[in-house]
Amino acid sequence: MAVRSEIRVVLADDHAMVREALAQILKESGSIRVVGQAADGPSAIEAVSKARPDILVLDYSMPGLGAPEILASLQRLLPELKVLVLTVHENIHYCVKVLECGAHGYVVKSAAVGDLVDAIKAVSAGEVYISPKVSQKVIQHLRRPKKDRVGLEALSQREFELLRVLGAGMSLKESAERLSISTSSASTYRARLMEKLNLRTTAEVIRFALENDIVG
Repeated sequence: MAVRSEIRVVLADDHAMVREALAQILKESGSIRVVGQAADGPSAIEAVSKARPDILVLDYSMPGLGAPEILASLQRLLPELKVLVLTVHENIHYCVKVLECGAHGYVVKSAAVGDLVDAIKAVSAGEVYISPKVSQKVIQHLRRPKKDRVGLEALSQREFELLRVLGAGMSLKESAERLSISTSSASTYRARLMEKLNLRTTAEVIRFALENDIVG
């Protein structure tokens, strides 16, 4: 598939300075045009619906809605849209989860200056792009059959997201509200993730999340 002469992009990140820096990098590429920006999850969906870009560059941790929820919404609204997730997280489990949610690429922010333009061009051409910092580990993970996965690898998307917010110190009720699910559902997901991770208390859940960089 040929790359279009101009790639239209919406940038979604809750930090204005980050958006402006990325917009400048993309402008200097000469082949990418930023057609919209957003500072939170709902605004990202609105900006994409309005501008109809080729690609959404989406920060993983957005206020209002996180990347998995935004991906789910956009797959229903604009299934042809390609989404490139930008994040501070080098933990491969973040990458695996967003790819399973339908993302087309994953760029680690510490490498964004060098990687972002190449990532956008690759995704525009129909490829999947993963930052070299994590790509080999992600490929090795995805090659393993799901039935053989244990621990973090075995968590569903909902269980992983709940672990992330519980690890940040949120109560079960606060976590449920953050993920837009019922407290009862959150309780069920918590029980499942604790069983899969062999954890017995909330304190152990928080410690596990911190030790494995599943917070933020």
